[in-house]
Amino acid sequence: MTDRFISIEAIAKRYPGASGGEIAVFEDLWLSMARGEFACVIGHSGCGKTTVLNILAGLDQPSEGTVIVDGAAIDGTSLDRAVIFQSHALLPWRTVLGNVAYAVTSKWRGWDRARVRAHAQKFIDLVGLTGAEHKRPSELSGGMKQRVGIARALSITPKIMLMDEPFSALDALTRGTLQDEVRRICLTTGQTAFMITHDVDEAIYLADRIFLMTNGPGAVLAEIVENPLPKDRGRIDLHRHPHYYGLRNHIIDFLVMRSKTFTSTAVNHDPRNVPVVKIGLAEPSLIASLPGLTRQSIASG
Repeated sequence: MTDRFISIEAIAKRYPGASGGEIAVFEDLWLSMARGEFACVIGHSGCGKTTVLNILAGLDQPSEGTVIVDGAAIDGTSLDRAVIFQSHALLPWRTVLGNVAYAVTSKWRGWDRARVRAHAQKFIDLVGLTGAEHKRPSELSGGMKQRVGIARALSITPKIMLMDEPFSALDALTRGTLQDEVRRICLTTGQTAFMITHDVDEAIYLADRIFLMTNGPGAVLAEIVENPLPKDRGRIDLHRHPHYYGLRNHIIDFLVMRSKTFTSTAVNHDPRNVPVVKIGLAEPSLIASLPGLTRQSIASG
């Protein structure tokens, strides 16, 4: 990748073991992202996904290695990196407008009240909450609260939007609606996004590339899967694309089988040069005759 907007270089995270020594959550992790890219990380609990996100956010420090964003090494938190957690984490005494405006004033302390309000309103409108500006979190549904969290994150115009399973606690209908909103916003604004998810279909719908992590402790980045679906893909016809099942089955196969057996000592595994997997079909016409979870041909590049 030529544009290394985000470059994670040889980071490790270790904790003291119960019987002495150290336990490594992950070791020698390398990955990079381009500006404007949407990446999802998938792996079983305990592989260090959230730890990587926290290191990117500046909320945690690696035991070794470094993370570079837009040419500068991360050193603590920054308003250039916005985080959306599983919980909306809104201030309960503030309205929708007040929660978003609070973030705006944190970044632009010299702005007057009218400018802050106008800027916050723009992002409230962007996430579809026009008319709910004066409601407090207790008056909002779970999906609306997450919309406020997204508006708050976007309002500070971050270089990176970091998301830790932001839709996992929502019902399926609300989750799908917010996935649509996030995808629309990222495509419209060119936002760079790094997202953790356990939902394979969510990753396929949202991500340009999908990072597959092996089981922890001692997790490694095993593969980088390029999404072959078109950039303008839609939710309704996603499963009709000839590469959809090949992509989905490859990820599920990894999670069910290979994530448990893949190790850092695997043949030809180089943490600096993780295999990039591209999904293809030998015969596109096969899609009509194969059941949903039959594995299609996989082409590795």
